[in-house]
Amino acid sequence: QVQLVESGGGLVQPGGSLTLSCTISGSIFRYNVMGWYRQAPGKERELVATIFSTGPKKYADGVQGRFTISRDNGMDTMYLQMNSLKPEDTAVYFCNARAFSGSEFWGQGTQVTVSS
Repeated sequence: QVQLVESGGGLVQPGGSLTLSCTISGSIFRYNVMGWYRQAPGKERELVATIFSTGPKKYADGVQGRFTISRDNGMDTMYLQMNSLKPEDTAVYFCNARAFSGSEFWGQGTQVTVSS
């Protein structure tokens, strides 16, 4: 069974930084697209960033220039480096992996709270 395990969430002050990690069981090479999504209280889940196995990356407008998505194939891990965090970035962050077969998998989520 595929498992995606997120870590790295926590409480940070506005302007601070956090790095989220998502480690996937099995080989990361099975997955064509991996991404980070977030869901704030009372809001729908939204896309934050995606990274394709061939390298291209996409970001939501609100995080462009502040967040960086990357993947370490040797570690079967995806990262989200978040800088200049704002209170509106507060949400549960989920990692997502979409296999070449079309199957899609989600992590359990990690809470990020930006507050002074």
